[in-house]
Amino acid sequence: MAKSQAIAVRCNERGQVLAFFALALPVVLLPVAAYAVDATIVAAREAGLQAATAQAAETAAQQLNIGALRSSGALVLDAAAVRLVTDQTLVEDEPGATVDWYTVTGDEVTVVTHESVMLPFSVFTGSVTVHAHATARLVAGYDGPA
Repeated sequence: MAKSQAIAVRCNERGQVLAFFALALPVVLLPVAAYAVDATIVAAREAGLQAATAQAAETAAQQLNIGALRSSGALVLDAAAVRLVTDQTLVEDEPGATVDWYTVTGDEVTVVTHESVMLPFSVFTGSVTVHAHATARLVAGYDGPA
């Protein structure tokens, strides 16, 4: 008799795994998948912003002040040209990015930027802000083809 009761109990328990997954899927698994998508989007946007900021700094570091070079022979950057080229390069590479600040110190330029990234699946916040920082230096000489 005990054996038939055990079989009857097992027959009544069928489908409990299905019920568990029906409850676990929306509560646990879907938020984890949404977080994975949001994290991937933020990482991709941050990498793009860093690349654009580095490109802007490198382009800005090529803006030689011709007047200072002719008068004293010093390699100095033209601050007005640096600002123009930095903004222009960043708009071309990352239209949603903003230059927070830039500094020109002799032959070195530093660019700091940020961009707001919209998250498609986030429940708690609709967007996050990513930041990037890059420094480049004007160097004398010519690196010819190797």
